[in-house]
Amino acid sequence: MSKSASSTQFMKMTETPIPRLVLMLSVPSILSMLVTNVYNLVDTAFVGRLGTSASGAVGIVFGFMSIIQAFGFMFGQGSGSILSRAPGRQDREAASVHASVGFFGAFSCGLIISILGFLFLDDIVMFLGSTDTIAPFAKTYISFILASAPFMCSSFTLNNMLRYEGKAYLGMIGLMSGAVLNMAGDPILMFGLGMGIAGAGLSTALSQLVSWGILISMFLTGRTESRLHLSKAISAGPAIAANIMATGFPSLLRQGLNSIATVVLNSQCKFYGDAAVAAMSIVLRIVFFTFSIALGVGQGFQPVSAFNYGARKYSRIREGYRFTMLFAEGIILAGVAVLVVFAAPLVGMLRDDPDVIAIGTRALRLLALANLLLPPCMVTEMLYQSTGHRLGATMLSALRSGILFIPAILILSHLRGIAGIQEAQPLAVALSFPITILFAITFFRKLPEKDECHPERSEGSFT
Repeated sequence: MSKSASSTQFMKMTETPIPRLVLMLSVPSILSMLVTNVYNLVDTAFVGRLGTSASGAVGIVFGFMSIIQAFGFMFGQGSGSILSRAPGRQDREAASVHASVGFFGAFSCGLIISILGFLFLDDIVMFLGSTDTIAPFAKTYISFILASAPFMCSSFTLNNMLRYEGKAYLGMIGLMSGAVLNMAGDPILMFGLGMGIAGAGLSTALSQLVSWGILISMFLTGRTESRLHLSKAISAGPAIAANIMATGFPSLLRQGLNSIATVVLNSQCKFYGDAAVAAMSIVLRIVFFTFSIALGVGQGFQPVSAFNYGARKYSRIREGYRFTMLFAEGIILAGVAVLVVFAAPLVGMLRDDPDVIAIGTRALRLLALANLLLPPCMVTEMLYQSTGHRLGATMLSALRSGILFIPAILILSHLRGIAGIQEAQPLAVALSFPITILFAITFFRKLPEKDECHPERSEGSFT
């Protein structure tokens, strides 16, 4: 990218009115999220036609895919946050170095996950919470996920780096292309060619490969601020890799704990049969569909926060935080109304099983109501991470998915059975809310009141 283009990007990120800038950067993320989650729901519905055990297998494998996503997000959020603050200081070379290390680090992690996954396939499937009847379906499906793990992992990294550069629309092209291909491939491979759940797995793997090819082409054809060079990644040194992983660690922790939480959830559900595993898997996908729209708005805020922190435009960070939180809350409110009223038919659309519907309806309503508290939690965590405040971001990441949820589900499932399983995640969200508010107050009390005209190198220094 030329110096004039870089200067234009700098002016765009530091001078465009905040509401317009956040929305402009949010739209590609929201569209990507919507298409991806529509695919997830369609995939669940198609697999649900194969039976309750097959539907449960999707939930089992979803926990494993979260592990792959965790490493992709660690390298993507870590390098993205740093490279975004680098253009904020007009430092393009640093951006390319961090982008290269982030991409090749993610691809390597995905390759390691793939090799280890095939070596311990049977043990992994049972560890993830499979019952004896779910396991055969889960093994078939996860094999295709393992084969595509390096591409899946590095795709998450590429997409995050594009978002942090303020070019989320380029990431949208890659993600949406893969999701649309996946939706078309499912019925053809599963039913047209009679492959069953293997067709769902193959469709997912092929779509991930296509998305990866489109995303990496954005960096190789000069459409980004940063460049990808293997030589830069090799010569960068361990300090840069450590810095990226430390900055992205909150994302690894959050996604990793999400995966562990899913495993614990499935392990508790399997005592109540395949219907319970399938129901909770369906509920999580439906709720995340609504929350993903608000999450897309939050992802539009991240590059604004990171870039302006690097440029020391502190007033824009405050304005962006307020706008993003209120806008996301409005989206969640509208979604909750729909989920509460139409809980039973929504669950039934994805698996027409009376037991699945009965378990899923109550869980969906409780979790939807709890999601009203999520926007401040989400935006505060993104604020800490995008500005390089690692300790605070790590603590916030650990709260909702791990520190609070895992004990809640273990205790409540013991005390209240399936009702406790339905109540655990809403309780964890409610408990995390006041703690998050304290973190937000602390951040803004310590953030300088006045903007600075001549940005220099700026790293997070408080938690």
